[in-house]
Amino acid sequence: MQPRPKRKRFHLPSQPVKLADVAALAGVSPATASRALNTPDKVGEAMLERVRTAAAALGYVPDAAARALASRRSRTIGAVVPTLDNPIFATGVQRLESRLNERGYALVVASSDYRIDKELRQATILLERGVEGLMLMGTAHHPSLYALLETRGVPHINTWVDEGDKEHPCIGFDNVETAVRLTNYLLDLGHRRFAMIAGIAEGNDRAAARVVGVREALARRGLRLEDSRLIEEPYGVAEGRDGLRAVMAGHPDERPTAVICGNDLLAFGAIFEAAAMGLDVPGYLSVVGFDDTELSSHIPPGLTTMHVPSGEMGTLAADYLVNRIEGKPARHRSRVEVRLVVRGSTAPPCKPD
Repeated sequence: MQPRPKRKRFHLPSQPVKLADVAALAGVSPATASRALNTPDKVGEAMLERVRTAAAALGYVPDAAARALASRRSRTIGAVVPTLDNPIFATGVQRLESRLNERGYALVVASSDYRIDKELRQATILLERGVEGLMLMGTAHHPSLYALLETRGVPHINTWVDEGDKEHPCIGFDNVETAVRLTNYLLDLGHRRFAMIAGIAEGNDRAAARVVGVREALARRGLRLEDSRLIEEPYGVAEGRDGLRAVMAGHPDERPTAVICGNDLLAFGAIFEAAAMGLDVPGYLSVVGFDDTELSSHIPPGLTTMHVPSGEMGTLAADYLVNRIEGKPARHRSRVEVRLVVRGSTAPPCKPD
């Protein structure tokens, strides 16, 4: 019987691995090793790979707490988002984290549940943890939040908006104007009876602005959005189904022929509920969403929606905050393009028999 081969044994080093050990193994100076690990965008790919390979082989992990204490730098950015249940927000946060990582920063994320009081608490906690910059969504924030950021000297950026207080930097788009464009598309198809399943406006300036945009577009054509045809629901598929049942109540001759949804999740629910009610989309009812999430192009009959470049906003937010922290030029306001994507869920209104 052949003896079993002996397994290699790995021993933890008796002394903590230092940056100098990593540099020696990689064949570079400690300064170069530090740049590779802390600001990877400042070294070449080959050098970065050598240093990372050496660090992994030695089990080197930087002492972030000691480094932050010595340099007064945490190299950490915070983000407070309404929720991570919405895939469009998750996409933006992913791109934010990816770009920060490229520039040698880490990301800490908190959720506010669309409550400005909770957002303030979460932001305070992040600042206490030493974040050097903060990404926010919208402009509806607690009055104390801006004062807190100013006192701490921490740069911030509002995202998903290009309106509101000009004093504060932002990256995004005009939600009113975008909703006007979406409504005009349906008006140009010939629709005259409208309903809207909107997000909850309280604590969500983007949702409120989209309602304003729909009302403005209709008013320009001599129409109005009846109060009974405007339903506010939390963003979700089940809520979209509830919303559709509510706006389709009443005599069939008075029902809307077009339903504008505050985001794609609500629109998905509306389409599902229309099928359950025996209402053809788009033959009987046109449905539109907002965001252009991945599922929008796959759900039958394909959702007409506004494409929001959430990933681009995440990348731009990362660059803005890092540039501010490092004393580099940073654009105070950046507008991204939101475009209409027409798919199978919309058509001209059906003619009465």
